[in-house]
Amino acid sequence: MKRYKLIKDYRDIHKKGTTFFVISESEFIGVKEFVLQTKNLDGKIILTEKELKDHFRQLP
Repeated sequence: MKRYKLIKDYRDIHKKGTTFFVISESEFIGVKEFVLQTKNLDGKIILTEKELKDHFRQLP
């Protein structure tokens, strides 16, 4: 399962350093969307590929 860490605050909802798991990836007409769930299950967000690259870093 892919894990991502937030590298800067996201829309004043989630703080820098929060760990997320990718629970869904989809692509429709060249636009990729990702659904991420926080590690402690307190939030779920839907992102585009650009937002994912701008705000997150993949963990090994």
